[in-house]
Amino acid sequence: MAAVAVFMLGSLQARSETIPATDSKVTYIGRTLTEGTSVSFDWTGVYIRIKFEGSSLSMKLSDTGKNYYNVWIDAGMDQAPDKIISTFGQDSTITLFSAAKRKPKRVHQVILQKRTEGWIGRTTIQEFITDGVFLQADAPAERVIEFIGDSYTCGYGTEASNKERFSPETENQNLTYACATARYFGAEQMITAHSGMGIARNYDKKVTEDNMTTRYLKTFDSAEGPDWQPGQACTKPDITVIYLGTNDFSTRLQPAQRVFVKNYITLLIEIKDFYGEDHPVLCVAPKHDILIFEYIKKAVDTCGLPAVHLLGLSPSVHNDVEDMGADGHPNYSGHKKIAYTVIPCISTITGWEMTAGPVQ
Repeated sequence: MAAVAVFMLGSLQARSETIPATDSKVTYIGRTLTEGTSVSFDWTGVYIRIKFEGSSLSMKLSDTGKNYYNVWIDAGMDQAPDKIISTFGQDSTITLFSAAKRKPKRVHQVILQKRTEGWIGRTTIQEFITDGVFLQADAPAERVIEFIGDSYTCGYGTEASNKERFSPETENQNLTYACATARYFGAEQMITAHSGMGIARNYDKKVTEDNMTTRYLKTFDSAEGPDWQPGQACTKPDITVIYLGTNDFSTRLQPAQRVFVKNYITLLIEIKDFYGEDHPVLCVAPKHDILIFEYIKKAVDTCGLPAVHLLGLSPSVHNDVEDMGADGHPNYSGHKKIAYTVIPCISTITGWEMTAGPVQ
């Protein structure tokens, strides 16, 4: 009887599992760097899928700043997450999911998305822990869109009122035209964006080599690290959207057209070098100055590259009151209106059908 009792007690012990951040069961979308068994990233909008059978999920991580993340539980990445968490400090353990006590263990998938941008901090995930077992997370969708941009693509101030100044708490990349566009097509989004960055000139600065033509080549936005190799990504984008130029024309200044055009073509060549000559690129000209459209049109017309397309936004694409968040940046309402403009162009270029579904 004693031997039987020991066997029964052993069979009733709770299962638990810890896996390294690099485990193949975990799906990462966006630019990341693997070092040992840890995964690091700082670009805004990077997101992770983790699937498990259990009643709890936590992760161990370190952060060089204080970043904010959207968390969805058993749901897709719609505009409203189930909760928001912050990451900071060294070797912190954060609970992502915890079911009510005595509930049976079930299969769950958690999605974790970085709301804030690279200059706020770099996150390094070391491991995931569950009281059950880990399963293979959903693979990337068949459709993928890459977005290259500035504060608009970062979601700067999307959750603030038009009377507020910027704070990291109100930055939410998920409420941008980029995410709304990706959701509409059922696509993944890959983001390389930094507030204040331009093609040749950053916000309120002189012409500089520290612009998006150089940032685009990096694994990290703001942290030191190696150059990005597109083969590191879990999937290749079907189309790249560039939404840059506002900062080049900020504070009533602008670079010489020849400098802007030269740099813009450099960025186009970098994209083509990553993905191939026939990879389609949509160049979006912001609404802020008619000269931006003329500069970008000149780059598109003279680059000599195939599959490069142009979209100019009208000043009436969104208004500057109800559609605005912090520091003159669009809120979710303004971003949805931009998405409504971008979506038909992507449909035409890729052949993806437009449906009667909402933009959200």
